[in-house]
Amino acid sequence: MDTLIAEFVGTSLLITMGSGVVANVVLNKTKGNNAGWMVITTAWALGVFIGVVVAGPHSGAHLNPAVSIGLAIAGLFDWAMVPGYIFAQVLGAMFGAGISWLVYKDHFDATEDPGSKFAPFGTAPAIRNLPSNLFSEIIGTSVLIIVILYSTNPVIQYTDGEQIPIGLGALGALPVAFLVWVIGLALGGTTGYAINPARDFGPRLMHQLLPIKGKGTSDWAYSWVPVLGPILGAAMAAGIFLLLSEGNLV
Repeated sequence: MDTLIAEFVGTSLLITMGSGVVANVVLNKTKGNNAGWMVITTAWALGVFIGVVVAGPHSGAHLNPAVSIGLAIAGLFDWAMVPGYIFAQVLGAMFGAGISWLVYKDHFDATEDPGSKFAPFGTAPAIRNLPSNLFSEIIGTSVLIIVILYSTNPVIQYTDGEQIPIGLGALGALPVAFLVWVIGLALGGTTGYAINPARDFGPRLMHQLLPIKGKGTSDWAYSWVPVLGPILGAAMAAGIFLLLSEGNLV
């Protein structure tokens, strides 16, 4: 149970920061209005850092169904744990989106554009072309998962072959933060880089449920893309990892 609570808390912190920065940039009368893409991608990356720092010691800080599924396919995580992790991640994402909405409620009310009101909750493509949008999510997530699968803790290598792990404490969360940052900067301009089904589905559902004045559509016709794309990307990355792993080469 502690692991599921950690996934809930870590994911809620991630989404509070991520949804919050989008609200800060796109909603009217905020201090960060029109601050731009660099601000958004940076805060999302640092939001990942925050979530991983808190959840990492307890659950491994997946914070993303694609991570849980990718690790399970690669044989590095128990499949029996996957449903519980996903449930906790989705609930955490919903909670984080709700907190962000409460923080920026006055600014939601001061914003007329329904698209801007939706942006802090769910992703939307810059150019709506579903096959291309799906491909973007697959590639972005595959980069995320393959790097996570190959990430290892630093060790001291002695001449006799013995390896001693070196603990980095909270700094161990930095690599994945940088990873999410570069994915956002390099590949996020097409779809808003969900790369995380819980990150999109949970907040999108909150957009549907919350009493947001003049909110418009939650765009459920597009919602399958940021769910299926990351799952396919995770499966592809895990497949590549298994193919390249020692003992699996033909």
